[in-house]
Amino acid sequence: MPTKLPRRDFFASAVTAGVGAGLASLSFDERATQAADPKPSSLTITKVETFALQHKLAKGIGPSVASGATRDTLLVKISTDSGIVGWGETADVGGTRGIIEGHLKKVLLGKNPLEHRKLWRELWAPNFGDGRAVAGCDIALHDLRGKALGLSIADMYGGRQGDKVLGYAAAMNYVDGVRPEDQHPPEAAALAKQGFRAMKIRTGRYGHKRDLAVMEKIRDAVGPDVKLLTDGNGAFTLPQAVKFGKELERLDFYCFEEPLPQSPNYAGYDELTKSLDIAVAGGEVLDSRATAREHIVKRSFDIIQADISLCGGIAEVLFISEMARLFGMQALPHCWAGAIVIAASLQLNSLLAPHFQGFANGDEPMMEFDTYENPFRTEITPWKFDLKNGYFDVPTSPGLGIEINEEVIKKYAVKS
Repeated sequence: MPTKLPRRDFFASAVTAGVGAGLASLSFDERATQAADPKPSSLTITKVETFALQHKLAKGIGPSVASGATRDTLLVKISTDSGIVGWGETADVGGTRGIIEGHLKKVLLGKNPLEHRKLWRELWAPNFGDGRAVAGCDIALHDLRGKALGLSIADMYGGRQGDKVLGYAAAMNYVDGVRPEDQHPPEAAALAKQGFRAMKIRTGRYGHKRDLAVMEKIRDAVGPDVKLLTDGNGAFTLPQAVKFGKELERLDFYCFEEPLPQSPNYAGYDELTKSLDIAVAGGEVLDSRATAREHIVKRSFDIIQADISLCGGIAEVLFISEMARLFGMQALPHCWAGAIVIAASLQLNSLLAPHFQGFANGDEPMMEFDTYENPFRTEITPWKFDLKNGYFDVPTSPGLGIEINEEVIKKYAVKS
């Protein structure tokens, strides 16, 4: 008969095993020194670092309302006395890096990263509700905790619903100096040939007739079986969005993402959802479960798109996604960043079921996958996000499941 370990001993043994796995990448001398006293049940955070990265693009790209010639991201590295580190990623908007460096670092230093729920709540207090700052730290803490326990993030939440996630290409941006009529239809056809079964197009820059003509050409280029999504990025008024949305219904588009401005607080979206049969998607700039709940209750969206790098992290977006399902609302978490956020989003999406009630038919989870030039996706990790028959594999190694090349970070770090 198997012997049952007391809960405390079981936890300590599990953490010890995870620490051992984390030490495998160290030199013999480092392993020998740390294995002598790994302190598995009392890991201590010794350092919190942020890295602002930037890459200049060959041509400016953007949605309907903006264009940019750089790719930017903010990475967070949390180190412990055991040698285990965790990596997070967020956007440095409105002083996010300063909040982490000036306020959240003080909360984390000297603390045990395994006390995740306690730390997560403490992170909110000193930053006046900046979901981006919390998110960057939260993803790093999840990565660190998974490595310590020897579990992937999905396994820490009880195991994935599936080992792969349907990907939709976040593509067909507006490119400086290029006409969308010339660019978007052949780009869509090429993506379909690569194996994408779903893809998203930017719209809204050139007005109803011209944009609609491009959408019709894209539908013709990929045929009837590819799911088409489109993102208005706040370029429409309410009447314009209703008129354009009805045309998208005719073309059998899957959803119409954020046609109205995100500010102030997604005003008018509840009216838009009442006016259209096509699913209205939105919520990528939501900052917490509190703001998400408000929009779920009044049905501002048919599909909610909280982003783990902007909205408090992995646990927060999982909470929002499950809460949305209680109201019959689909969750497609937003993802527009580098490899760390992509890996975290794969872990999260693998936890989501097509339907709240188990085996019933529903809407399959999909992960947004940026197809444009981005070294923070392609160079920063040896892991390859390869599309296979329309799906991405979910990493199974501990934590996020990917390794980070710090030499690449040095290459793209913004000189302060």
